[in-house]
Amino acid sequence: MTATYADFSASFAVPSARLEGFIAAHQFERPTLVIDLDRVETQYRALATGLGPAAIHYAVKANPAPEIIDRLIALGSHFDAASRGEIELCLGLGAHPDTISFGNTVKRVSDIAFAHRAGITLFAADASEEIEKIAAHAPGAEVYIRLLVEASGADWPLTRKFGTTRDTALRLMAQARDLGLRPAGLSFHVGSQTRDPAMWGATLDQVAAVWQAAEEAGFALDLLNIGGGFPAFYGEAIPHPTAYAGAVMAQVAQRFPEGIRIMAEPGRGMVAEAGMIAAEVLLVARKSEDDLHRWVYLDIGKFSGLAETMDEAIRYQFVTPHDGEATGPCILAGPSCDSADVLYEKRPVALPMALKSGDRVLIRNCGAYTSSYSSVGFNGFPPLDVVVI
Repeated sequence: MTATYADFSASFAVPSARLEGFIAAHQFERPTLVIDLDRVETQYRALATGLGPAAIHYAVKANPAPEIIDRLIALGSHFDAASRGEIELCLGLGAHPDTISFGNTVKRVSDIAFAHRAGITLFAADASEEIEKIAAHAPGAEVYIRLLVEASGADWPLTRKFGTTRDTALRLMAQARDLGLRPAGLSFHVGSQTRDPAMWGATLDQVAAVWQAAEEAGFALDLLNIGGGFPAFYGEAIPHPTAYAGAVMAQVAQRFPEGIRIMAEPGRGMVAEAGMIAAEVLLVARKSEDDLHRWVYLDIGKFSGLAETMDEAIRYQFVTPHDGEATGPCILAGPSCDSADVLYEKRPVALPMALKSGDRVLIRNCGAYTSSYSSVGFNGFPPLDVVVI
């Protein structure tokens, strides 16, 4: 199955009118993320159709709103948890331990023991000491080894910090086996916001080579965790989620044995387009009379939910009361007293010239990695509020 931009669906490009209508009918005292649960379900079903036999393990870190977890449990989703807190959240809402994987490769010993007592049997690792910790505190567990893969062209690369090399992966499998664990398979992450499924090819080749080497070394692997990377719409065309997921799975089928277990961990691709932030302009100013760019300051910034503007990697879209009027470039910044709290400066944003203090600004497709990144109150600004409809 090949995804093309002809498969792109406008209905998946922008949030439903339901979000804008809800925001228009309400006043907010602070920046607020509004989530449409029905849209989350739509995305889940679209991805599940394309992924076919792969089990969806929703990346809880993308948005841990209990209402989202509850809806996904009802839909039959599994979950990728990065911490004890996320595990407790899922279990507390009724998720079965068998549906939860502890996917963080850096875990506290007490949290491994907690997960084991709770009935979780699947853990990630990428280092010898982590294997030792899991063997000691989750005896008999299944482990999958996360591989270090080269950058794929993703807008938000996830290389270097997590994963290990081919030879080390084989040593870790042997160590796990010798310590009574079951080395079940491999995992990787192609990089968040990988807009084109063709970008997966080279990464899958790397992983397939390690899989073959593991089989030749005598390991009977049966689990492949393809991670996340499923994109959301931020202004540049992406395939429909079903077509995208189908194209990825077609590439997996070309490289890996038939009948193995496959996990996928969509986060952004599941919830980003289900959310919209209602924000407010605090100030519009120029640094001098001949300054080419206005500075537009919002009541939300990097520390209150928009951390993914770091390096201007994720380019959010904005709706203002003056859309359709003349626009000009501006530097967009947050409200805090930290000079790093600038959202877009290298590539200024075109916003209406009439924009002024007090105007409401809507930020589209913000359902992922906003509320979960928001600080508890840097500079005394309240954390991002969340409303689920």
